[in-house]
Amino acid sequence: MLKIDKSLFQEIVTEEEFDQLDPGATGYIGFEPSGIPHIAQILLVGERIRVLSSAGVKMTILLADWHAMINDKLRGDMEEIRKSGELMKNAFHISLAGQNIEYLWATDLIDRKGYLEGLIKTAKATTLSRLKRALPIMGRTENEAESDFSKFIYPVMQVNDIAMLDVDIAMGGMDQRHAHMLQRDVADKMGIKKVVALHTPLMGSLKGSGRMDSFQKMSKSDPDGAILITDREEDITRKIKGSYCPQGVSEGNPVIEILDKIVLPSVKRIVINRPEKKGGPIEFDNSRELITVYNEGKIHPMDLKEATTEYLIELMKPYEKLSKK
Repeated sequence: MLKIDKSLFQEIVTEEEFDQLDPGATGYIGFEPSGIPHIAQILLVGERIRVLSSAGVKMTILLADWHAMINDKLRGDMEEIRKSGELMKNAFHISLAGQNIEYLWATDLIDRKGYLEGLIKTAKATTLSRLKRALPIMGRTENEAESDFSKFIYPVMQVNDIAMLDVDIAMGGMDQRHAHMLQRDVADKMGIKKVVALHTPLMGSLKGSGRMDSFQKMSKSDPDGAILITDREEDITRKIKGSYCPQGVSEGNPVIEILDKIVLPSVKRIVINRPEKKGGPIEFDNSRELITVYNEGKIHPMDLKEATTEYLIELMKPYEKLSKK
């Protein structure tokens, strides 16, 4: 059995299937190279890749260049997409130092014998209406796909990628759930291996939404709403200082999310330095207690932001070399 902290993942489909896997199992996660990666990709997801790898899972990171082109990332310029992929690869080399990770370009996977055959068989095992329901994996709507048929090919490719890699685990953010469920549906029809899906939490934009029922994902397309892996200390300080962080409200609070999903899993214990008249420094070794105390109004947003800034700057020091290239 693989021994990991399952709480690092928002969802496992299914836990029973996951519990049957042993060290030596295989897994993958795909990324569209689309600019400078942000901390949700390299730190949050990177930590979870490291946990799986340390538990004995043979992990592959797919640098999905053709997927990015289909999805109009970096204006579909394959040269720019490849440059972005190299930057992402270099960032993961830092966050996953010491781990045996395979890096594979989608271009090389597509060139493998049998890819086209698998793509066609996968397409025949599903329907257009089912593919339409999977479009959110690429942040697209049905109307956008109507004017560019390649968008419908994307989810078929993603499902076929899993089959070609012959992995036991497919990992991705909650926004990739549709693709993984499509693979499980298709696998039943085709009589092939059904993948176990591990879904990581999504990191919210630093700007927040101002509404609890409206989630805005951290995205590199909005640099002020994300901490980019090449950001310098002054950038991190400015962005966290200006971030959405309502007093006594943890839900939808991106500063709390950073501490919960990135800082605490990495450093295990944090200290919030409050003024003595407000109770003085307070320590936490779990996010549940932090959230409770913050919701009670016992931590001021500025104290929370200052602590988050300090921890992020320290965690991101190894990546300073990337901003100099």
